[in-house]
Amino acid sequence: MKIITRFAPSPTGHLHVGNLRTAIFNYILAKRSGGEFILRLDDTDQLRSTQKFSDQIKRDLEWLGFEWDRCEKQSERIPLFESAAKHLLETGYLYECFETPEELELKRRKQLNMGRPPVYDRAALRLSPSDKESLRSKRQGHWRFKLNQSRVEWEDGVLGPLSIDAGSVSDPILIRGDGQYLYTLASVVDDADFNINYVVRGSDHVTNTATQIQLFKALGYTPPRFAHHSLLVGPSGEPLSKRMNNLSLLELKNIGFEPQAIFIFMACLGGLKHAGVVSTLEEVSEGFVLSSFGSAPTKFDPDVLRSFSQKSLSRLSLNELEKQLDEMEVPRLLQLDFWNMAKENITKRSDLGTLWRLCVDGAEPVIAPEDKDFLILCKKLLPDPPRDQKSWSVWTTSIKTETGRSGKDLFLPLRKALTGKENGPDMNKLFPLLQQIRF
Repeated sequence: MKIITRFAPSPTGHLHVGNLRTAIFNYILAKRSGGEFILRLDDTDQLRSTQKFSDQIKRDLEWLGFEWDRCEKQSERIPLFESAAKHLLETGYLYECFETPEELELKRRKQLNMGRPPVYDRAALRLSPSDKESLRSKRQGHWRFKLNQSRVEWEDGVLGPLSIDAGSVSDPILIRGDGQYLYTLASVVDDADFNINYVVRGSDHVTNTATQIQLFKALGYTPPRFAHHSLLVGPSGEPLSKRMNNLSLLELKNIGFEPQAIFIFMACLGGLKHAGVVSTLEEVSEGFVLSSFGSAPTKFDPDVLRSFSQKSLSRLSLNELEKQLDEMEVPRLLQLDFWNMAKENITKRSDLGTLWRLCVDGAEPVIAPEDKDFLILCKKLLPDPPRDQKSWSVWTTSIKTETGRSGKDLFLPLRKALTGKENGPDMNKLFPLLQQIRF
């Protein structure tokens, strides 16, 4: 079956790792089946939605490799929502309410104090026409969907059989007092109109699904299949925001994580075993089983992502880096040797520039007082350029013969004098590329 999915971010902020995971799940399901993946911008909140965020969301997804079959904006689909609301009103599913937020909060507190669930009491249904007219003169009314207070059941693609008593849920507000159509109605209308047949989203939407299934049916639509994946937490199980500050995809990009690594890591997180097993998007797609992800909160550790990104970067071919190396003015004849040296010693692409500057300009030597005379002798034994990958061994062997030093006493002072650091690339590979010896 061809699966039609959608990813529906609100352009009120940057795309972050939590909803990125939702996007990836929907994308893989659609593309693997030869179906459609729709990007839908839920921009009906005119005060908070901006074109700036819409554009950034699209750039972020394109950077990761997403390709969508169509892009839609909810703000351009208001007539469809109006038509759906009219149908619900005519069929008795929509009713007008007038409580203020303060009045609703007071009701909620009273119910909780009495040990009852804080469910809307449907007081508006008991208002007479004259009561409504009087209230309309004082305030704008909002509109709720009248739920059938029965049990809603469905087979969830991740969580398995689910059942929710709609009597334990408040009738959802579909239209605000200012006329804004809210997510519950707009999403259902769009999903039906786009023929969405699979909705994958976070487990915080489970209750929404129960009400939306009823709304689909009230509008005469067949509900799609639903799946609710686990939510992300920090590496110790803490709320993600405390450690990562709701880390956005733009931040991940600026830090220097590889886009393919982010995609694969997020696609595997909580399900497929990613580290050292899956390295391509094709492998992710082939091994992707939605039901394998489970319901337990999924740990997102940026340190694990950093390691995964480093491994992904090291797998790149020279051809994939040729443009960057050309921009860094690495001679073509040296590019392969440079990449073979660098790839196990970088965590992000910008590190290549640091290593190339070391090769061209050398490093400020770090020399301990007791090693000064030793390094003067080493400099005298230095082989003339051009040097190859045997030169380091030849040089250090001659130093060992001349001084009697070996092991750490020989190699550490040399590394610190040449690179300014105690560790780093394989000196057999780095030494031939050093154009300046500054000690």
